[in-house]
Amino acid sequence: MEIVEVFSSIQGEGRYVGCRQVFVRLAGCNLACDYCDTPASRQAAMEGRVEATPGGRDFFAVANPLAADALAGYVNSLLRAPHHSVSLTGGEPLCQAEELAELAPKLAGRLYLETNGTMPDELAVVLPYIDIVSMDIKLPSTSGREWWGEHERFLRLAAGRDVFVKVVLTAATGDDEFRRALTLVAAVDRRIPVVLQPVSPVNNVAGIAPEAALRLMAAALEMVDDVRVIPQTHKMMGQL
Repeated sequence: MEIVEVFSSIQGEGRYVGCRQVFVRLAGCNLACDYCDTPASRQAAMEGRVEATPGGRDFFAVANPLAADALAGYVNSLLRAPHHSVSLTGGEPLCQAEELAELAPKLAGRLYLETNGTMPDELAVVLPYIDIVSMDIKLPSTSGREWWGEHERFLRLAAGRDVFVKVVLTAATGDDEFRRALTLVAAVDRRIPVVLQPVSPVNNVAGIAPEAALRLMAAALEMVDDVRVIPQTHKMMGQL
């Protein structure tokens, strides 16, 4: 597998914010969103890095690609300390779906998939092994195109798991695209939690005004049952 890094830290986004996780950041992505804060993970590198002790930040280099057995060994070594789950993140981890399906049964913890929600066929390959799905809905204003069909297929598949949807809010977020995103969630199941994430300042992407976030939250609560506004808290804490 093509990896970027493996480490123990605190989940900073979404419904499980604050939980201790082992993060497996995989290389490769099918998108290039304006607000991407891990651009280095879009492409595979000759080497990745692995933390030796949980939270020690004592990284050592490993050559890519990395065999699934070796990667599982590194992850399971970190899991000897108590963790909530293993976050499979990126980039877009489903770019390596077949490899993930080989890796997943070898991991000792619950599996938490962080995904852009645009690859439903690949999700079907790994979903039998996944416990929690953190699915983004990518709005056209920041992703550059519409993904409504892919998102709907993806969410209908993921609805059989513990799933929540995350929508990043920027100054460019439009009312029409936002309402379409919430309508999509409601059409699958209005009980699915939705996390609205005000963008962190990056790549000159302007943040959403506080009053605009409140207005969008009010609109969302008319369509789905559980809406929360949660920024990227790991950045506030200085965590990876």
